[in-house]
Amino acid sequence: MRTPVTTLDRRYSEANAEPTSWDVTRRQIEDAELFWLTTVRVDGRPHVTPVVAVWCNDALYFATGENEQKERNLRTNRHVILSTGCNEWREGLDIVLEGVASRVTDQRVLGQLCEVWARKWDGRWTYVARDGHFENPDGSEVLPYTVAPSKILAFAKGAFGHTLHQFKTD
Repeated sequence: MRTPVTTLDRRYSEANAEPTSWDVTRRQIEDAELFWLTTVRVDGRPHVTPVVAVWCNDALYFATGENEQKERNLRTNRHVILSTGCNEWREGLDIVLEGVASRVTDQRVLGQLCEVWARKWDGRWTYVARDGHFENPDGSEVLPYTVAPSKILAFAKGAFGHTLHQFKTD
């Protein structure tokens, strides 16, 4: 397991704030049902869309259809942000994950991800690993991506704290 270096940015935190631990942040990522994926269009404009995702093997995974805007964007710029949290001001935890998206084609990993998706989503997302991609029950092809985070920001509310989880690059 990759363990990040965790620090509290005092410039954006209340005096009594504590850093949000990596365990708390990771659990929030694992439990989140929806993420907002930000990609960059060819002309430089941002594109934001909701996606379901799973945390597995120290990375976040999402999937997209071949001709969807996000997939077209990833062909030319693989830098992404995935964010999750809540719209409450006084409580909760917002998370912003930054990294580079890469296509997943390894059949063993795809099989593992199918199980994780089905378990997390109680059978509502039932992919089959086939020939380097996912297949939906209707036979349509879905392209899975992984994002190994370079950094994750955790914004605690209530006792406001701005935590940085920085991952070392290999």
